[in-house]
Amino acid sequence: MVLVKRPVATEGTLRSWLLQGLQTDRKQIEHGPHVKHPWWRVMCLTGVDYFSTLGYQPGIAALAAGLLSPLATLFLVALTLLGALPVYRRVAAESPYGQGSIAMLEKLAPQWWGKLFVLALLGFAATDFVITMTLSAADATAHILENPFVPHFLEGQRVLVTLVLLALLGGVFLMGFTEAIGIAVLLVFVYLALNAVVVATAILHVIEAPSVVVNWENALKATYSSPLAMIGLSLLVMPKLALGMSGFETGVAVMPVVKGDIQERIRGTKRLLTTAALIMSVFLIFSSFVTTVLIPHQEFEEGGEAAGRALAYLAHEYLGNLFGTAYDISTIAILWFAGASAMAGLINLVPRYLPRYGMAPEWTGAVRPLVLVFSAIAFAITIIFDADVDAQGGAYATGVLVLMLSAAVAVTLSARRKGQRAATAGFATISAVLAYTLVDNVIERPDGVKIASFFIVAIIVTSLISRATRSTELRVTEVHLDPLAEEYVNEACGDIHLIANEPHKRDQAEYNEKLREQWINHRLRSSEPIMFVEVSVPDASEFETELHVKGEERYGHKILTIESSAVPNTLAALLLYLRDRTGGTPHIYFHWAEGNPIVAMLRYLVFGGGDVPPLTREVLRQAEPDLERRPHVHVG
Repeated sequence: MVLVKRPVATEGTLRSWLLQGLQTDRKQIEHGPHVKHPWWRVMCLTGVDYFSTLGYQPGIAALAAGLLSPLATLFLVALTLLGALPVYRRVAAESPYGQGSIAMLEKLAPQWWGKLFVLALLGFAATDFVITMTLSAADATAHILENPFVPHFLEGQRVLVTLVLLALLGGVFLMGFTEAIGIAVLLVFVYLALNAVVVATAILHVIEAPSVVVNWENALKATYSSPLAMIGLSLLVMPKLALGMSGFETGVAVMPVVKGDIQERIRGTKRLLTTAALIMSVFLIFSSFVTTVLIPHQEFEEGGEAAGRALAYLAHEYLGNLFGTAYDISTIAILWFAGASAMAGLINLVPRYLPRYGMAPEWTGAVRPLVLVFSAIAFAITIIFDADVDAQGGAYATGVLVLMLSAAVAVTLSARRKGQRAATAGFATISAVLAYTLVDNVIERPDGVKIASFFIVAIIVTSLISRATRSTELRVTEVHLDPLAEEYVNEACGDIHLIANEPHKRDQAEYNEKLREQWINHRLRSSEPIMFVEVSVPDASEFETELHVKGEERYGHKILTIESSAVPNTLAALLLYLRDRTGGTPHIYFHWAEGNPIVAMLRYLVFGGGDVPPLTREVLRQAEPDLERRPHVHVG
């Protein structure tokens, strides 16, 4: 077993710093960073996004549902605890390396269709995660600029302030993942403690003034004809509250950061998801209730004092401006850092897919270059949407719901394959509810699909370009010989001669004719070790390959057979392996083939074949710069 893939060089001070911690080995990437953290600390990192929605969720619920806000929020909590939570607990159990539901759906479509399907899902994931960064930073900017103590020169500078916040967020991740988790723990504990004080104080005021509840009940009875009408309308408006369900996909994506072996990681992630969901559910229920009964509805409207900051309104109203200012600062801080959850999800999710597909450079296995790329994308999105929170809300909800629906479908199919009828029925019901929620959201906010489509097209185009530019890399991770192939190689002494043969041409006359041609054209001696090599391509969409070389004897000829994703790269890797194994100079001989070079290149990119001789030589040239040590390619 020999590793033939070469690591990416890291010369130069800046380059070394950027590529620090670079991982190109698939197993290393799956196991995640070397430094692991307890599940509750990782929960804080993913929770900065989830918990930060308390800053605006009660206001969204009040605007969408009005007097029915508490009931609509109750249905949202039910969907969270009875739908999203069980779905993602199962996803965590079945994808412990952080691939999420995307990995569970990856094999549904074969070959290139499967890759395109994954790229589309990654587009929605990118929509969710990137918009989380830009929307949260824009919302933090809105809180900053609404503060009366902010200097006047910042008035009207929401784009500039948002860009500064995004740059600071990127700077934290450039320092390190551990530093980001430390900041998240502090922000989450402070923010939840302050929210607990605000909600508890509001509840005490409701208890001291029960008339507000009576007034609310009377208004409900006067507005709606029956409890069934209230339930029906609450269900109809519930999809508009979908922003309160963010964070689950990120919680699964950062699983490799959780401390422990595989089983401990799964248990820790399940605790992470359950604890976050329970904490958030309690806050959502009580906050929606107290804000509905204590705050006049007109204050939730645009320009009102509670617009986008319902709990902050109560903090100033009942606990004074000093506490209210502290609450504002905490809200701004966690909204700013909410993008950390998304950034963590991206830098853990992308290396598990795109480099494996050959659709991203190897440097995407390092954290810092990814941080710079995603920060630049976030800058562009902020400028395009003028740091407007409302303009990005539709895309955010669309990304969240598509990922949740894909997870629900994935666990439904998983339960069905395992013959778990009750689980299949339950998860299918959850999928139907999430599908309804998604469709309703798309109808209400079609701009979300448009933005997501842009991300999908951008990912597919850049991925295919990357795949094309990396097509002549060696692309082989390891080479294994079966016993008969080992025997053939061990019998060879000095230079080894291979004759390339197409797998579908296996008649005796074909072998004899090709052997005779090489004897004549290259004056080979019958005493020299000569073997045929045949490479078949069952799935050309795969990029990296682990070669399993089988030895066969057919019509008195020694034959090596291999299955791989690309013929030229496989032959080049085999030649380099034989060189290192025997110490000689391997030679490979091809029969001349004519054809359109453009068509041949397309056949190579799509089907793994094409004009094999020159492509094999090019792969060898890139993999081995030393001409003296490079195996020889002959065409005749």
